[in-house]
Amino acid sequence: MYDVVIIGAGVVGGMIARELSFYNLKICLLEKENDVAMGATKANSAIVHAGFDAKVGSLKAKLNVRGSQMMPQVAKDLGVKYINNGSLVVGFNEEDEKTLESLKERGEANGVEGLKILNREEILKIEPNIGKGVTCGLYAPSGAIICPYDLAVSAIGNAMDNGAELRCNFEVTQIKDLGSHYILRSQDKEISARYIVNCAGIYSDKIAKMVGDDTFCVHPRRGEYLLLDKECGDIISHTIFVTPSKMGKGILVSPTVDGNLLLGPTAVDTEDKGDKSTTVEFFESILDIGRKSVDSIPANKTITSFCGLRSVGSTGDFIINSPVKRYVNVAAIESPGLSSAPAIAEYTCQLLTSIGLSLVKKENPITKRKSMHHFREATLEEKNQMIRENPSYGKIICRCEGVTEGEILDAIRRNPRPTDLDGIKRRTRAQMGRCQGGFCSPYVIELLSRELNIPYEKITKFGGESYVIAKETKK
Repeated sequence: MYDVVIIGAGVVGGMIARELSFYNLKICLLEKENDVAMGATKANSAIVHAGFDAKVGSLKAKLNVRGSQMMPQVAKDLGVKYINNGSLVVGFNEEDEKTLESLKERGEANGVEGLKILNREEILKIEPNIGKGVTCGLYAPSGAIICPYDLAVSAIGNAMDNGAELRCNFEVTQIKDLGSHYILRSQDKEISARYIVNCAGIYSDKIAKMVGDDTFCVHPRRGEYLLLDKECGDIISHTIFVTPSKMGKGILVSPTVDGNLLLGPTAVDTEDKGDKSTTVEFFESILDIGRKSVDSIPANKTITSFCGLRSVGSTGDFIINSPVKRYVNVAAIESPGLSSAPAIAEYTCQLLTSIGLSLVKKENPITKRKSMHHFREATLEEKNQMIRENPSYGKIICRCEGVTEGEILDAIRRNPRPTDLDGIKRRTRAQMGRCQGGFCSPYVIELLSRELNIPYEKITKFGGESYVIAKETKK
């Protein structure tokens, strides 16, 4: 019997698990995929928004601003790279400038500090490669960038360090209320819990209906992205947005914390909760719009494209409530969900307390976690010392990203433990460079096979039937 079961191991579910793990509770995190951070968390803009876009008085506004304020310390505690690079929303005419003035007023009402309208000359001083048609911009100094799946993996790992359990490949198909507790069933397993937190992303309305709540629905909004090589990472230093529309914040151009350049997302509403395909049509659209904001974006430096699905709710705001006893919805967490995640965790714990969960702090909870990239970030002297103590750190496996065998072994042996190629990619960046795993994948498969005692040909790309090896060709 668990005190709390959290359904969905994305960044929001992970942050809630971490927050609850500081208390004397038995916690379990359920994930229907083969690894954590497999939904919207692995495919989004990686932006910590300042908080000027959300409607005044909404949960989005309140939790975005609070989450943005909390994020630097959270990132530091979890060993996650965070860069306060600031953001610019650019405009191209007088009408856009009026929109930016409204955004500024809204942001100030939300509690965002330091907002300022800049003219073209002022923008050029901080962004020399800004688009030729840009005439004005809203500058938000508190805007930042982070790695969303790094944050989720680290938060869940920290929760597990404190005793929380993780069960992957557990798709909840039925929830039964027995009065004092719930039974959660998958196809071949079941567990019991006193309280449930629903963080199931685009499937959160499906989970809610299992407990009798049909007050909202969620549909996916497709967002395609382009990722450019690291040699493009210094074209700009700030995150550049265009003036927003009812479909979202539009196509952004942003550096990433790892030095690449990111463009996207598109915004297309759909009913297909499994469609993450990418298209030539939107590849060209992303580039065309991105080049209006920023000059000198070279299409031939694109190393990959990907698509994410945002959870768009029917209410227009985050849905965080308790419609039935001992149960909490944390649903419709679209943008700015990543920015809000620490505050959502805080808010959810307060809500759980209000519906009867007793929170008694542990005497010495673990609140910090060593960076998953500690070797890469070490000095030359520190690296040499680590190699002397463990020679596996001296063997490069991924040449594009400079990832060593020691880092991959650390990832495999550390909670939450990966069992597939994409799990290693999210933790170490092996396979994320120019060749996209063309050279290093066989070595990563070999390490996974050896460490997990799984046959080489049974290693998958992302779980399920995604086998990489078809058959043995040589004896």
